[in-house]
Amino acid sequence: MPVTALLLANARRAGRFDGLVDVALDGGRVVAVVPAGERSAAGLPSGPPPETVDLDGRVLIPGLWDAHTHLTQWALVRHRLDVSEATSPAHAAALVRARVHGATTPVPQGQPLVGYGFRWAGWDTEPTAAHLDEAVGDVPVILLSGDLHSAWASSAGLRYLGIAYHPTGLLREEEWMPASPRIVAVDDDVADELVADAARAAAERGVVGVVDFEVADNLAVWRRRLARGWGGLRVRAAVWEQYLDAVLAAGLTDGDPLTDGAGLVTQGPLKVISDGSLNTLTAFCFDEYAGLAGDGAHGILNIATDQLVPLMSRARDGGLRCAIHAIGDRANSLALDAFAASAARGSIEHAQLLRPDDVARFAALGVTASVQPEHAMDDRDIAEELWPDRTARAFPLADLRRAGVRLTLGSDAPVAPLDPWAAVAAAVTRSRDGREPWHPEQSLDLRTALEASVDGRSLDLDAGGPADLAVLDVDPLSVDPDGLREMPVAGTLVAGEWTHRTF
Repeated sequence: MPVTALLLANARRAGRFDGLVDVALDGGRVVAVVPAGERSAAGLPSGPPPETVDLDGRVLIPGLWDAHTHLTQWALVRHRLDVSEATSPAHAAALVRARVHGATTPVPQGQPLVGYGFRWAGWDTEPTAAHLDEAVGDVPVILLSGDLHSAWASSAGLRYLGIAYHPTGLLREEEWMPASPRIVAVDDDVADELVADAARAAAERGVVGVVDFEVADNLAVWRRRLARGWGGLRVRAAVWEQYLDAVLAAGLTDGDPLTDGAGLVTQGPLKVISDGSLNTLTAFCFDEYAGLAGDGAHGILNIATDQLVPLMSRARDGGLRCAIHAIGDRANSLALDAFAASAARGSIEHAQLLRPDDVARFAALGVTASVQPEHAMDDRDIAEELWPDRTARAFPLADLRRAGVRLTLGSDAPVAPLDPWAAVAAAVTRSRDGREPWHPEQSLDLRTALEASVDGRSLDLDAGGPADLAVLDVDPLSVDPDGLREMPVAGTLVAGEWTHRTF
């Protein structure tokens, strides 16, 4: 990505009414922020005057980050069948039938129809392969659950996944995860173009960077994309245990560029999934799920602490941070135990259900809570059903904030759309679609939510940071929070180069 000097004139800063400023960019950095018109003090190097863009009073903020994505899956989902509104197996099967028989573009021969977004835990009837077989016959169908922890396949879809027999067709956790790569096995050229398109769409929402937790050899994938000229946004590429040896052998530590001279993509944390999810009834909890008893009634622990600690210690010794998926309260408590025992640094991803003592431990251990507020809006009804006596401590964003825990907001795309404004809106309003706020005592104030979405940057645009910026038509700190989801983004810059511009 070429880097040129640029002066953004007559900008407003979010939440401030002390006059316009000129912001000078050079070498991919913010080099000066001065009162508008004082360009001689802008700190630019000598030589030809920089290009000047008049923002005409528009608001300039640090660019937004999504701290939890599965970028290739999100890129694919943007072109897949959405069954998230389905209220029953029959409803979902009807949506599939309409796509197969009513679409102008047929399902390619030999390829499955892949859909996403169904949430079966709240249905009266469990989905089966027979529901889909009756709807579309021998067309292979594979539907991803909204939380990505289960999938529902037709009989032909099961065969496509290499599963000769399954009693129901609903694949959960360890049944699904080994088979899941089959549905993202598209040609590299196709995947890379879809990801580039998703990055362009993210730039339209002011996004400058993501943490990519795609279950893949991310070192190889992102080195390939860099070699092909990647420039859409910044990426922190996580590593999974099965690929950890390659990252350590390459001597990559947290934040290192994956290739020389290509700082847009850097090494991210080790990712480990310690439990399941609420909608799959596998988030690992101290108490039983409502209506369940016996084995599995508390959810599932995917990795024991005595296995997790040495893995995290190995990552720490190699200079990597750790990102531990934990949703249930017992999984979170055990993940915090592992952080304490390993002395690793990093985050717990999701932190959806917490005991008060563990909220305090986040702060004491310096563990970041990487949270996805839109999940609270997706899960509020099923949480009330499955965790009826504990939703006051579900998605406890305000409790974490009061305890001094560092928060970062994300989407978990494709579980929720890659749009930080949706995450900010959910964190602030605890509401969506006109519903009453859900546990509003756990909402964040708007400034806190926005600060948790800009990768630790100051909203005051201090000089010295990367020239990763978003230009807004309105001040986000002055709008009705109900309008945050439609925040108008006029421009986005990454390393001082426009990735989106409407003016």
